[in-house]
Amino acid sequence: MRKPLDLPFDPIERAAAIWQRRFGAAGAMAAVTSIMRVHQILLSELDTLLRPFGLTFARYEALVLLSFSRAGALPLRLIGERLMVHPTSVTNTIDRLEHAGLVVRRPNPQDRRGTLAEITPAGRKAVAEATEVLMSAEFGLHGYEDDQLEAMFSLLKSLRVEAGDFTE
Repeated sequence: MRKPLDLPFDPIERAAAIWQRRFGAAGAMAAVTSIMRVHQILLSELDTLLRPFGLTFARYEALVLLSFSRAGALPLRLIGERLMVHPTSVTNTIDRLEHAGLVVRRPNPQDRRGTLAEITPAGRKAVAEATEVLMSAEFGLHGYEDDQLEAMFSLLKSLRVEAGDFTE
């Protein structure tokens, strides 16, 4: 699935060595560069897995969020807040899901100015099928043990807390 670069060396490790000589401590630079590269790799792999369902990972996340809600519908504002994305991104995501017949927009009965996005039966089916594929691919993280995944989550969670995503 992943297109190998087949480089004869680790470019991030090499950059870290040069960074160390020129600027000093390279740990943070190497870590953030690695995180950004892993983000590219995982997003590409997940989007490839989701393509047969007409989804990207961002659209899949929105559908999952809607499927988790009791009524299967949420205000667009709340979708953006929960997915931690800009309102423009939510609008674009919901537009595409609506065009595909996976969600419908409805007026929010509790806020006449607001709009709800509601998952359709086709959206629920897409979530179920796509989730099976992602689970079998271990969300691109195959090869890691449960304790390693927990350690990754914990390390990254502390960064998200510090950034103010949420309070503990």
